[in-house]
Formats: sequence, C-alpha cells, structure tokens
Amino acid sequence: MTEGPSDLELRRRQFKNQMSTVQTRRQQAVCVRRAHKRYGTKSSPYVILDGLNMTVPKGCIYGLLGASGCGKTTLLNCIVGRKRLNSGEIWVLGGTPGSRGSGVPGPRIGYMPQEIALYGEFTIRETLKYFGWISGLTTEQVEERLQFYIDFLMLPHADRQVKNLSGGQQRRVSLAATLVHEPELLILDEPTVGVDPLLRQNIWKHLVDITKGGKTTVIITTHYIDETRQAHLIGLMRGGYFLAEESPERLIRNFGCDSLEDVFLKLSVMQNRGKRRRSSISQSVTDVITVPVGAINEAAVIDEGEVCEISGEFGDNVSMSSRGGNKLPRRVSIAPEPTEVIQPELPPEEEPPKTFKDYLSIVKFSHMKALVWKNFLWMWRNAPVMCFIIGLPVMQTILFCYSIGHDPKGITLSVINNEINYPNEHCSWTPGCNSTKLSCNYLDTLEKNYTMKLEYFDSEEGARNSVVRGNTWGMLLVHENFSDAIRSRVLEGKDVPEWDLRASTIEIHADKSNENIATFLTRDVYFGFEKFFKGYLESCEIPPEIASIPIRWNTPIYGSNVPDFTNFAAPGVIITIIYFMAVALTSGAMLLERNEGILERSLVNGITGMETLFSHVITQFVVMVGQTAFVLFFAFIIYNLTQNGSWILIIALTLLGGLCGMSYGFVVACCCENERSATYMALGSFLPIVMLCGIVWPIESMNQYLKYISVVLPLTQATESMRCIISRGWSIDNPVVYQGFFSITIWILVFLSTSVLVLKFRKG
Repeated sequence: MTEGPSDLELRRRQFKNQMSTVQTRRQQAVCVRRAHKRYGTKSSPYVILDGLNMTVPKGCIYGLLGASGCGKTTLLNCIVGRKRLNSGEIWVLGGTPGSRGSGVPGPRIGYMPQEIALYGEFTIRETLKYFGWISGLTTEQVEERLQFYIDFLMLPHADRQVKNLSGGQQRRVSLAATLVHEPELLILDEPTVGVDPLLRQNIWKHLVDITKGGKTTVIITTHYIDETRQAHLIGLMRGGYFLAEESPERLIRNFGCDSLEDVFLKLSVMQNRGKRRRSSISQSVTDVITVPVGAINEAAVIDEGEVCEISGEFGDNVSMSSRGGNKLPRRVSIAPEPTEVIQPELPPEEEPPKTFKDYLSIVKFSHMKALVWKNFLWMWRNAPVMCFIIGLPVMQTILFCYSIGHDPKGITLSVINNEINYPNEHCSWTPGCNSTKLSCNYLDTLEKNYTMKLEYFDSEEGARNSVVRGNTWGMLLVHENFSDAIRSRVLEGKDVPEWDLRASTIEIHADKSNENIATFLTRDVYFGFEKFFKGYLESCEIPPEIASIPIRWNTPIYGSNVPDFTNFAAPGVIITIIYFMAVALTSGAMLLERNEGILERSLVNGITGMETLFSHVITQFVVMVGQTAFVLFFAFIIYNLTQNGSWILIIALTLLGGLCGMSYGFVVACCCENERSATYMALGSFLPIVMLCGIVWPIESMNQYLKYISVVLPLTQATESMRCIISRGWSIDNPVVYQGFFSITIWILVFLSTSVLVLKFRKG
C-alpha cells in the first residue's frame, strides 16, 4: 500500500502556500530561506551556504558582516541572480531572481563589487554614461546627476580617465556608477575601503537619507564592523549561515558587550561549542510577542547533532526534525499554530506564458547602443593595439606570399666532370653537333636556367664528403668520353655499344632528407637535360621531339602548366588568418571584460548574455571587415595571386570564416577562466585545423578514417570552396561552392548556441 505524504511534507507544503508566507515574501526587499550552496562533488562537497535564512525589510540599511570565505560574496551573487542555489528559495523585491518581470537582474538593483570593475581607459563621464544607459537613463539624465556625484564623492574632473585616479578615487567612481540610476536595492561590497573617514561618514549619511522614504534598500558589507552601527539591521555570518540577524543596538545590549566585534567574538565562541541559533525576528512578530535575544538563545538553541533544519517564516511555526528523519516529540513555537484551513496553492514562481513577441525581443535597443558604444570606445582608446590587430593579418599575408610556394634557388650540387682535367682545365664548350664538351653544355644549362650552384671537385671522395657534411644537396658524376658516347647514342640508334650507353649516363647521388629540395632537384636535373638534349638534336638537324616523352600536356583547363603551391595554399591560408585573428580578438576582449569584473557588473544591471555576444559580433565584424579588405588587397592586387572567380563570393566566404572564428572565440572565452587557458585552447585547435582541413596538403592523401573527421571540421569545405572559386572560377550554383558556405554557416550557429548555453549554465 502506498504511504501518503509525511506530516513534515504536509506542513512544508502548507507553509509554502499559506498567505502569510507569500505576503511576507513580497513585502521584504530580500528574503532568503533554507539556502544551500555547495561546490565540488557529492562525495566531497565544499559547503558555502548551509541552510541560511535572511530577511531584509524594505527601506533599511542591512549590514552583512563576516570573515573572508564565510560565503558573503556567494550569497550576494545568488541574490542578484548570478548564481543558483543547490536548494532553498530567494525572493528579491517580490520576485524570484531571473524570473520574467522581476527586474532582477536588472536596473532595480545597483551592485558594487569588491573589485573596481571599470574600464581604466574610460573617463568618469563615460563610465557613468555607460552604466546609466544600460539602466535605462538618457544622456541628459546622466549629465544632470554627474555633477552631484562628483561633488558628493569628491571626485576630480569628469574627463579624467579612471586609470589615472588613485585607488580610493576609483572605488568612488565605482560607487557613483552603482548609484547613478537610483535603484530600489543597493548591494555594496565594501564601498568604504580606502576612503577618507570624513567622506565615509558622508557616504553613510547619504545611505541613511535615501532609505528614509522606504523606496531604497541597502545591503552593505564592510571590514569596518563598528561603522555598521548606523545600519538598521545586521547579519553576522560565519560558516555558511547567520549567527545572528538583529539591530546593532539590541545585539550589544542583550549580549552585554561594548562593541559589535565583541558580540561577533562571543557568537563565534558559542558556534564553536556546537551551538546553533536563529535570531531573526520580524517587526510584526516583536510588536506582538517581545522575545529578547537571550531568551531565544536559551529556548531555541538545540545541539547541532540533533538539528536537521530550522525552517519557517516570521509569524509562522519554527519546526525542527532530527537528522535521522525521526520527528522530535516536541515543537518550539514563537507564534500561534496556523489554523486547519489550508489556503489554495499560490505558486510563487508562476509566470505568464511567453508570447511570440517575447521570443523576438531577445535584445534591447538601449542595451545594444550602450554595449556597442562601449566596445568601439575601448577600441578607440587602444588605437595602437587595434592597429597591430589590423596590421598583423597583413604582415602574415606578406610573409606567406614571399616565403611559401616558390621554387628554391641556389641549390648547391657537387660536380665531378671527368671530361675535363679539373682544376687545370675549366669547362668551356662550343655549340654544334661535333662538340667535344657536351657535358659543359649541360652543366651550363643547369646553372643558368635553373639557378643551381655547381661546386666542382677533382675526386669522387671529395664530392661525396661534401654531401655527407651537408654542404651540397647531391653529387653529379660525368664519365669520360661523355660527348662521344652521347653522339654515338644519337647517331647509331639500336647499334649503340653498351660502353657508350654507360659513358653517356650521368650518375647522381642525392641527399633526399629534405623531400621538397629533393623533388625540385630531381625536376631541374631532368628538365635541364631535356632542354640541353633538344638543343643538341637541333644542332645535328634531328627533330628535337625525339627527345620528348610521347605524351603531350595541352593547355590546362584550370590552372597553369607549372602548378604553383602558393596559389594552392592561398585560399586556406587567407581563411585561416582571418579565422584565428577573430578567435584571438574576440576571446581576448571577452576575457578582459570578465576578468576585470565589467561583464559580471553589466549582467547584474540587466544585460543578457545574448546582448553581450551580439554587441561583440557587431564591433568585431567591423574590425574583421578591415582585416579582410587589407588581406585580399595585398594577396590578389599587390602580389597578383590567381583570381578567376567572383569577388563577392570571395569576400563573403572570407567574412563567414571570420564570423566562424569569432563564434569559436566566444566558446573559448566562455569555457576558459583566464587568458592562459584560452591561449592553450586556441593554439591546441590551430594545428589540427591547419593539418586536417586541406589547407597545406590535399585531404585525398589522408588516412581514410581521418578523412571522415576532416570533412566535418569548420574550415575544410570552406577552404575547398574558396579554392574552387579562386582557381576554377566556379559560382554559387556549384555543389562544392555552396557546400562550403553551408558548412561554415552551420558551424557559426553551433558555436554561437554553445556560447549562449555555456553563459546560461555557468551561473553556478
């Protein structure tokens, strides 16, 4: 028989839906219940928040105190919607952070992080303008408030750059950026560090003034414990939960201490003795039932070994159950028991269904305007860096055109010519069928027409040693009577003696350790001999075609008679340069924003991950257009590489390659924590793409299984498509061409989707 829900489960369900709980939640600025947050694995978790409860009434200053590492920053990140709890509930300004219509994250919150989190290249005016714009202010509204905050926070001229300010002044600019849009909830993480005592007093006075009307609530953390005596309520946090949550005066009075530091010390000692207490009491309860803190401590403190959960809303029951799951026989109550009438379910997270318009409104114009303006302003303020970023692809293109694909020149060859008495006799010859120095004719052809460098030796041993030592790339040996033997081979035909066949054969011992040099050496030796031999046949009035292989290579349908490796590699190299420059620029820009805290701060102000990505796409695309224009200009106009296709297709495919690199840069930035790991990830993907995408070597030569991998890589089909456009002049209706466009577009969508998902799920 199936058992019904336990008494504890029924009470929890009743508790979550009773009207008093819902109303209390909506009336508080911040309400946290049973918050649990941990990192690590289930087997070895690192607990940050351990069943924490927190209540911040509207219109108060709430001081959050605790040592470093106690969970303050994690709690604040959960409140502003940047991290998720493992379990528990948070309501901020009447809604759940991240829910539609809650305004959190958004302009209803002003968040000042511990770090400066500002662009050092921006001026004070530009900083406030950016944060004002993303919070919905107009330029006129920002200008109206600018002078007030400059005077109030004792800041220098509004046109001073942030990087030229002192540390204390930078923190004050950060505070001004938080206050400028006058949010309902201010969350200030140590705003008075490094601030003059007089100015600190003025800041606290301002915070007290803006909370008097009840429209603004302040949560502040500080190292100066005693200064929080000006707060209406403080929470003393240690070990992942609150030791106490009460007004400073009441804590000092009930614990009989002289300062809050002494109270904190006493509570910490009690905690270390294994005691756990809950001392958060709402004003509505204390008006009816006055329970001193000391009394609560005596009545409600239970050994931690017995307590599993202390849950409840002010005005409701405080229930306790054992860790083993057995209900305790007693119940401690600080309010009357609820009536038996169970209110209808009122799910607090219920939202209206999304409409089609909601799905279309993925970005806000005001946000995009601010983000794009900010990105372009950063580029303008870093002009030398941007010149380098635009100039680097041009330099890479120039280096490629000068260094890759050309025939090697000055290949040195050791020569032993036994037709002459070297070194007493030098090689000289006279043209004609009866020439006696035909070997000199051939060697002269090699040296003049194929730019070989010939080094003569008087012995085979010396020539061979030169090759062994690496001074020359091969040894060429000409036998005695070479000229007579060649003449005999030509004139006597099938009756040529075997001796003449051997004497007319040139012997070569080559160094083939370098495949490219060996290939060019072999080609030049063969072509040089063919050229020499045809000339000799003409001098003997014999048709030179006899010396040719009976195969005729006609005019190529595509390409030239002599294939050029530069033109083969150029399409892939161009796309690769633009691709990886976009990876570096995009990942670097996003990591800079994130590591300096600007991205996090913008997200808290309501900027979405999609808006951040789109803003970078717009600004980086402009840079990429400049890079593409310069690269194509130098490659095809200055260095006259082959170009037989449509300029529109070439430009479009190059830009798509850059967009693909930009999208991959987003993935790198989202997955990596710092520039070093991003560099490793980008470089780690560079060689596989270069080797497997057919950029420098045909994919037809690969292992069969590698071909299956190669064909799905981002640049493989795009490179082949570009090559067909440039060298063959094919148009978009050819399958090879449009498959390249289709493939790289799919990869762009995959990378962008991955970036959005990683941004969404990395909130913690």
